[in-house]
Amino acid sequence: MEQIFAGNTSATKDCCGSDCKAPTINNGSSTTPIEKESWLTHAGLLAGFTILLIMLLLQYGFDTTFSNTFNFVFYTASYLLAGWDVLILALRKASRGDVFNEFVLMSVATLGAFYIGECSEGVAVMVFYSIGEWFQDSAVSKAKRSIKALLDIRPDEVTVFRNGTTQVVKPSEIKVGESIHIKPGEKVALDGELLSKSSSFNTAALTGESKPDTKYKGEPVLAGMINLNTVSEVKVTTLFKDGKLSKILEMVQDATARKSQTQLIISRFAKVYTPIVFFLALALVVLPYFFVQDYNFNNWLYRGLVFLVISCPCALVVSIPLGYFGGIGLASRNGILFKGGNFLDVMTKVNTVVMDKTATLTKGVFKVQQVTSIGIDENELIKITAALEKNSTHPVGKAIIKYSGDFSGNLTATDVEEIAGYGLKGKVDGKEVVAGNLNLLKKFEIPFPAELEEVVYTIIVVAINKSYAGYITIADEIKEDAAAAIREMHKLNVKAILLSGDKQTVVDEVAKQIGIDTAFGNLLPEGKVDKVQQLKKKGLHIAFVGDGVNDAPVMALADVGIAMGGLGSDATIETADVVIQNDQPSKILTAIKVGRTTRNVVWQNIILAILVKIIILSMGAGGIANLWEAVIADVGVALLAILNAVRIQGMKVV
Repeated sequence: MEQIFAGNTSATKDCCGSDCKAPTINNGSSTTPIEKESWLTHAGLLAGFTILLIMLLLQYGFDTTFSNTFNFVFYTASYLLAGWDVLILALRKASRGDVFNEFVLMSVATLGAFYIGECSEGVAVMVFYSIGEWFQDSAVSKAKRSIKALLDIRPDEVTVFRNGTTQVVKPSEIKVGESIHIKPGEKVALDGELLSKSSSFNTAALTGESKPDTKYKGEPVLAGMINLNTVSEVKVTTLFKDGKLSKILEMVQDATARKSQTQLIISRFAKVYTPIVFFLALALVVLPYFFVQDYNFNNWLYRGLVFLVISCPCALVVSIPLGYFGGIGLASRNGILFKGGNFLDVMTKVNTVVMDKTATLTKGVFKVQQVTSIGIDENELIKITAALEKNSTHPVGKAIIKYSGDFSGNLTATDVEEIAGYGLKGKVDGKEVVAGNLNLLKKFEIPFPAELEEVVYTIIVVAINKSYAGYITIADEIKEDAAAAIREMHKLNVKAILLSGDKQTVVDEVAKQIGIDTAFGNLLPEGKVDKVQQLKKKGLHIAFVGDGVNDAPVMALADVGIAMGGLGSDATIETADVVIQNDQPSKILTAIKVGRTTRNVVWQNIILAILVKIIILSMGAGGIANLWEAVIADVGVALLAILNAVRIQGMKVV
C-alpha cells in the first residue's frame, strides 16, 4: 500500500526503513480533490479477516477440531488475502538491499510463526497489522485532504466584461485591468479593486473569520472571498498565478513537506533503531543456545518473533507527522498559515514577541488631522506633498493623497527616491522636495521648529528647496483586539516589545494604550535589526511581527517571522515563516497556542509508544508475552497514537 492518496498526492509508507518520510503533496496547481478509499480496495483484507474469525470461532467457540492440512489451507488463504501487499513490498524492498523495514519484519515474524506451527497467531499478526495500516492510511489521508481542500476555493471559471459583452473564461486567461462580474454566492477568482458601490463578502476561507466583511468602492477584494448579496464588479489588479490566494496555497502545500525537528529526530532514530532490534531478536534466538541447558529452538524462535512484532516504530513515525499535519490544518482554519511543521516547534519556544506598530497593532488606515504651512499656502503644501507621495505605497502616503482630493492638480514628481526609514525625495514643479519623518530633515541638515518633537500624532514634515515648509499630522487607529492580545501574552509569560520607525511620543502613546511595557521609536530598519540582535544575545526566543517591506530584514533575523498577510507586502510575506491572514494581533496568541497544543500531542504519542514498547519487549524477551499480545500492543498503540494526533484537527483554540 505504498500509494495512499489518490490523484496527485502520494506518500511513502515505509516507516521503519531508509525511505522513511512523511507524506507530501506533489502537485501545487491541481484542484482535483483527493479521492476517498473504497471498501473494495481492502476486499482481500476483509476476506482474510472474515476467514480468521470463522476459524477461531469454530476452534475456540465450538471446540471444533480440524486436520492440520485443513488448518494450514484456510489459515494460509486468510494470510495471503490479508497480507499479500505486505509480502510483495517486503520482497521488493529486500531485493533492493533494504531489509530493515516494517514489511520485512512483519513477513519474517509471521512466516516464522507458520514454521513453528502457530498458524493462527501468524495470521492474526498479519491481519491486525494490515488493519492497523489501513487505519493509519485513512487517518493520514484525512489530514492531507483537510489541508488540500483549500484548493477547492479557487473557481474554475470567471465572467469577464469584454467588447461590451460578458464572457465565461478560465481565471488564468484574465488580464490585469479587466473587469470581472461576480454573482451572489460566487467565489472571487482574482485579486482586484471593487468597482461597485459596496458589497459584503465571506472571507472565512482566507481569514478563518465567519463574520461578513463589507467592502466599499475602491477597496481591495481578494481571490477566495465569496460574494454574499449583490452582483459585484471587480477590476482585476493581479494575475491569477500571482494572487495572494495562489501564494497561500503554495505555502500550505510546501508546509507539509517541511519536517519539524521532532520528525527529523524520529526518522533518524528509526533508521538506527530498526536494525538494532532486528539483531537483538536474532540474538534472542541464537545466544541462549550457549547458555541455557534445556534450550528449545522453537521456544526461543517464538520469543524472537514476538520481539520483532513489537519492535516496529510505526506508532512514532506515522502519528508524529500526522500530528504536525493536524497542527498546520488547525492553524489554517483559524486564518494562520505555517510554512512548515518546524515553525510549529519554534512557536512553542517563543518567549518574546517583537512587533511593528503600523498595520500590525494599528489599522494602518491613516487620516490627515492637521496641515500647518510656513511661507506657503496649505493647499499648495498638500498638492506638492501628494504629488511626491503618489510614488509611495505606504499607508501614510495614501492618506495624504486621499486628503488632497480634487485640488491635487496635475502636479507630477520626478527623480523620486525612497529613503528607507526616512521618507521620500524628489522634484515637483521644478522644486526639490523632501517629505518624511523628522529624521529625514536631520539627515539633510534642514532646521525645523523644536516643538515638532513633542507632537503626539504621526507627523510628516516637508521641506522645499532645503527649507522647512510645514508639516502634516496623521492619526492611525489601534486595532480592537490589540490590548487583549497583549494581556493574553502576559498571561502566557510572553514578553511584548514594540519597535517602530515612528516618533517616540507616538510609539509611547500606543504602548500605553495597549499595555506594552517596552517600546522603541525613531528606528530605521537597521535599528530594528540591532534591537533584535541585542535581545537574541540575552538568550530570548523571538517572534517578530510586521507587515512592511522594511520589516523583512528583521523578520529574517528573528527565530520566527510573522507577517500580517492582509495588508502585508509580498516581500514580507515571502520572508515570513507564519502568515496571519486577517491581520488581527490576537492571532499571534492563537499561533503560539496551536504550536503548544501540537507539541503536547506529539510528546504524548512519543511517551506512550516508547513506554509500551519497552514493557512489551521486555515481556516478549522473558517469554511472558505471546504473539497475540504483541500484535495487539503494537497495533493498539499505533491506533491510540493516530487517534490522538487526529484529535488536533477538530480542536478549538481558546
